[in-house]
Amino acid sequence: MKDRKNALLSAIINEHIETGNTVASKTIVDNHDFKLSPATIRNEMVCLEKEGYIYQPHTSAGRIPTEKGWKLFIDNFIKDIDISDKHKSVFDEILKEQDLSKEMVVKKVARGLAELSKDAVFIGFDADDFYYTGLSNLFKQPEFQKLDLVCHISEVVDHLDEAINEMFEEIIESDEARIMIGKDNPFGKECSSIIASYQIDNDRKGVFGLLGPMRMDYENNLALVNYIKKLFINE
Repeated sequence: MKDRKNALLSAIINEHIETGNTVASKTIVDNHDFKLSPATIRNEMVCLEKEGYIYQPHTSAGRIPTEKGWKLFIDNFIKDIDISDKHKSVFDEILKEQDLSKEMVVKKVARGLAELSKDAVFIGFDADDFYYTGLSNLFKQPEFQKLDLVCHISEVVDHLDEAINEMFEEIIESDEARIMIGKDNPFGKECSSIIASYQIDNDRKGVFGLLGPMRMDYENNLALVNYIKKLFINE
């Protein structure tokens, strides 16, 4: 029973990531081969809602994941994948460019990452020196069309430097990329971020990461972040 509920939650979240819409039981029945009756799917979704993994944001029949649901998904359903050769070539071509300072290379990689992920990207060269790009991607997301969330994101941007400064030392000490979501995300509870360290030179590390809505494509974005991290180690 638990496995079935988890598989259903994963299907709901993947549908929501892909479409940005609420997910109804009919969508699951039509798009997934659960071999369960529509009534059983509806009942299981009611159970997931009672357990706090999904909720109904308005009067539509659809549901979307809660922060608790997202965390279960991130902890259990994200696979370790590689990025496509096409995406690799975007970054590899940047590294081939001559006469670029390391800082300019990092900024161009950040812009490439923002373009591929459709999220915002921030770079910390040190605790007090940072760069960000792709903020317009955030305002194109359906989650951030409401005025209150636009104000929230604007406040996040205003305090981006403070958030990077506060977590800089902790991140550069870690070898693994970190996913931060909701109330655990230093950039704001309505957002998610994937953050990692990168090698600036033999003696220095910086931090970089993605900032987007909770409805983020975590699997592909984590793969992008891990590839860039390795790229600077091997440069």
